[in-house]
Amino acid sequence: MNFLADENFPMPSVRRLRQAGHDVLAIITNAPGSADEDILIQADSQQRIILTFDRDFGELIFRFKAKTNIGVVYFRFEPASPEEPARLLLQILNSPNMVLHKYFTIVERGYIRQRPLPQI
Repeated sequence: MNFLADENFPMPSVRRLRQAGHDVLAIITNAPGSADEDILIQADSQQRIILTFDRDFGELIFRFKAKTNIGVVYFRFEPASPEEPARLLLQILNSPNMVLHKYFTIVERGYIRQRPLPQI
């Protein structure tokens, strides 16, 4: 799967996802300081699901109607280790009924909820 890791997504988790065979671009190494709106545009143009700890993406998409058509995974917890987000995401990806494309997915420890992205 193709992902775009926001600046706040830990590099050890990026590396772990890459080792698991996923294509992950990291904003921290490719375009540090990018505005959230620019990250949405890049994710859409490259068909990458955003990985973030920044709740502003939900506000941009649902309140301010920013256009996106791919997906966002928002991790809503303080990670116990830099590898924890990747471990949880890999568990999610192994769930047979879980779909990340076209959803805003909120990940908490022991709880996942999803909301469909607005139709463009």
